[in-house]
Amino acid sequence: MEKKPDENKIATSSKPFEDFKGESRPGGVALDKYLSAEQSGTWETGGSKTIVVLGSHRYYNLFSAQLLRGGLTQSRELKNPLTVLNPLDSMWQSQNPEVLRFYAAIARFQAFYEPTLTDLEAIRAIVNNPLHYSFYQHDASVSEKVSARSVSKITLREADVRVLVRISMENDVYHVRPEVFVEGAFTPTSRLAVRFDRFVTIDQQWLMAENADALKVLSYFRKYEDGLHLPHAAFIRFQKDVLSQMENHVEVIHEYMETARAVVDEKSQASRLIYLSDFGDYIVIDPVVRYGKTEIPVLTTKQIYVEDVEGNPVILERDTAMEEAFVSRLIRQHPLFKEQVDNPLLYFYLHKTRFVQDGWFLKAYEEWKAEGLEVLGFSQLKGIDVNPEPVNISIQVSSGLNWFNARIEAKFGRKKASLKQIHKAVKNQNRYVTLDDGTLGVLPEEWLQKFESYFAAGTIVDDVVQVPKINFESVNQLFERFMLNEETQQEVSGYRQKLSSIGKITPAKPSTALKATLRPYQLQGLTWLNVLDEFNFGGCLADDMGLGKTIQIIAFILALKEKHGSSTHILVAPTSVIHNWHNEIERFAPTLKAVSFHGPHRLRIIPKFKEHDLVITTYHTLVNDITYLRKYQFHYAFLDESHNIKNLASQRNKAARMLKSKNRVILTGTPLENHSFDLYAQLSFACPGLLGSRTYFRNTYAMAIDKFQHKHSMLDLQQRISPFILRRTKKEVATELPEKTEMVLYCDMEAEQRKTYDAREKELRDLIESTNNEQLLKKPMYALKGITQLRQICNSPLLLGEEKEYGDSSAKIDTLMEQLRNITGDHKVLVFSQFVSMLNLIEKELTKEHIGYTMLTGSTTNREEVVSQFQNDVHTRVFLISLKAGGTGLNLTEADYVFLVDPWWNPAVEDQAIDRSYRIGQDKRVIAIRLICRNTVEEKIQQLQQNKAKLAGDLVKEGNGFLQSMTKGDWLGLLQNPSP
Repeated sequence: MEKKPDENKIATSSKPFEDFKGESRPGGVALDKYLSAEQSGTWETGGSKTIVVLGSHRYYNLFSAQLLRGGLTQSRELKNPLTVLNPLDSMWQSQNPEVLRFYAAIARFQAFYEPTLTDLEAIRAIVNNPLHYSFYQHDASVSEKVSARSVSKITLREADVRVLVRISMENDVYHVRPEVFVEGAFTPTSRLAVRFDRFVTIDQQWLMAENADALKVLSYFRKYEDGLHLPHAAFIRFQKDVLSQMENHVEVIHEYMETARAVVDEKSQASRLIYLSDFGDYIVIDPVVRYGKTEIPVLTTKQIYVEDVEGNPVILERDTAMEEAFVSRLIRQHPLFKEQVDNPLLYFYLHKTRFVQDGWFLKAYEEWKAEGLEVLGFSQLKGIDVNPEPVNISIQVSSGLNWFNARIEAKFGRKKASLKQIHKAVKNQNRYVTLDDGTLGVLPEEWLQKFESYFAAGTIVDDVVQVPKINFESVNQLFERFMLNEETQQEVSGYRQKLSSIGKITPAKPSTALKATLRPYQLQGLTWLNVLDEFNFGGCLADDMGLGKTIQIIAFILALKEKHGSSTHILVAPTSVIHNWHNEIERFAPTLKAVSFHGPHRLRIIPKFKEHDLVITTYHTLVNDITYLRKYQFHYAFLDESHNIKNLASQRNKAARMLKSKNRVILTGTPLENHSFDLYAQLSFACPGLLGSRTYFRNTYAMAIDKFQHKHSMLDLQQRISPFILRRTKKEVATELPEKTEMVLYCDMEAEQRKTYDAREKELRDLIESTNNEQLLKKPMYALKGITQLRQICNSPLLLGEEKEYGDSSAKIDTLMEQLRNITGDHKVLVFSQFVSMLNLIEKELTKEHIGYTMLTGSTTNREEVVSQFQNDVHTRVFLISLKAGGTGLNLTEADYVFLVDPWWNPAVEDQAIDRSYRIGQDKRVIAIRLICRNTVEEKIQQLQQNKAKLAGDLVKEGNGFLQSMTKGDWLGLLQNPSP
């Protein structure tokens, strides 16, 4: 008769089961050691051999792998001493990834270590053994120290080790036995031993099994050589406490039990869950399916036990198709998950940095929720302060007094992010924003960019972005129509309609106090200024030189007086044109009271400002007296020749922006000279808030336009500024002007002048070629100085101020004088040069030829007398003018010939010079002549003008400067002379 099991010995004692239990967490399963490492090696040499010894750590119950080198006997056996090697020293000898992994793994297990998820890959790297070292095992019972006597040779390889538990029942006793299959072949457990929960040993073979928990099952049953024989009550406890854990890792076959297919109601049969939990620096992602009330980790072979209608235990068949689709979905969400499928783990895992990197979890969370998965455990994660909810942003734009108020609310579930926190995140280019509970919400990239545009368009006040009304075009572009309330929609539409179709608006009626008849385009300018005033917007009147910007502003000031009553405006202008403004006001608006705030006793005038309609001052005086001027509230501030404030860092710009006025208007024929920041500096004064912050403008427009001529950025900027810049050219509107002809006269250098030029050109080329592109972009002045010297030589070597090493011949002076001899008898002539020293040389030649002339340079103090002499004295035939001193503020319609002795980088500056003669009031055909030395830098400058002069034309229909974008190739290109 079969002996009945001792129920008290097996069933009631928890001891046999406790050593199998793992760390408890949702979804089951202990999280143990696993994954990641490296490989490498060397070989046996003459009298010594490098080996790998496996065993236990000397002081801790940990797996140990050591790299040692020992001597060899004549029979090629190991002999003492055995020396421990540092595997990290050998790593530097190889670049093979497998070898490097091997050495890194040895280094890990050779010292004390904390078990981690990466252990499995480290062990596998050692087993792969890319350098074919011999493996030995250490027997500590022979000698605690590793020696030739305490080690024995073994083979080590990876093998498929499968463990299952078979349960049968006979006479109400459950018989539980393990079965082991190595490489598919049944192997009696008596032949096997488990080492370090990772290896199965058979004789001198060490087999690495991936499923460490399966080996734990095997170790457990080694205590019960004949298996377990349990009565019903003991088996129930065993099934609950132990078998339920084993089933997570090995197959359990209940021979006595049938499989049920439809015991659980279909509606509750399968719901999918994902448990999140901490494991040190990792996050565990555990996919689980709930069948009725039972939760099963998807990656386990665990079975579901239920009772049939008669109360008999049966196995519920799992929905494998659904579970496989569930796992497949997860695998596609991260590339590391695919690698982890082959591991014996019952879950996926990610390092915490990868979990939150690039918003991975948020994207996954959204997808999980969309597919009906329940995600649990997120709030208990340590060190993950990220709110998993996607952002929900609502925006409502309303109209205020001077602002459009964009009220923005950003919610992540029930938590909220303040606008100031969002601004901080955007400023730092950080997608993580701090919420009101201290956690972090993640902004999608598209919203990060949108908020950057919102903040650039306005100012943050609490949870509102206040956008200046002058920036209405941005409101129209940045916000969807449904975000704008009805009042705002109508207001924006009104601005766009009126400012985009000035020509269709009924022209304004000039004041009867204006003693002049405005031309149609001037009347249109007055209408545009009146519309801007109606909306309280500033603007830039950018008509060509000579089209009467002065008369339009005078007419506008008269209109303001009629509309708003008496008020005081301020006008800032170059010193050279103050007299012209007074003359024009006396001539066309004698009822206006204008006063000059200029000269030694000017401060006495301040208390009398309110008695005048217009205070006229200079940029120099503005800078000196801004402390006083900033205290006065003007109605309008006008800046004439506003390119004087094109430098944002200049004292003029800073002083101008300190003026207090209800509105601002600027006047300039060249709003853009060198780069797009010229435009930004001026419009930031006239139209505050229109172009955003300096950083935003640089990143959005300046870099793209100035450096790369990006067409889309040009069009975007042009659309934004076009309502506030009125630009008409002579060609468009001044049809009564006679024809203007522009031509080039080429001058050929004589041998002496050419020799000087070629020598300096070679020196400059050598300098540029030895300088890198970054240095040239940061400090172009070094190259510019050399180019300037070449331009001076083109005029005359004497401009260098050196000894006459190569003579003093000048092809340009010879050519110019030949022209002047022929035309000065019947025509008056303007001669422009950037170099005053060149004008002095020409002056000497005019004196020799007895040709009457006068001269205007920066040092001229009697400017008005000199201009009057040229205009009215019949004997003064030539006007020598420096380009800087005579580019603005002159009306020289007596001249009909203009000579530009030396070409300038910016064609707009040259156009200004020509326009001293070619302006309203001119009744003669104007001929403008450029003098260019052939085969020199001057020809190259002309080509650059043509190639790069589109920028301002695209923005404000005007010329361009481009030195800031000159590359090393551009500079060298200036020195590569074309073929004669």
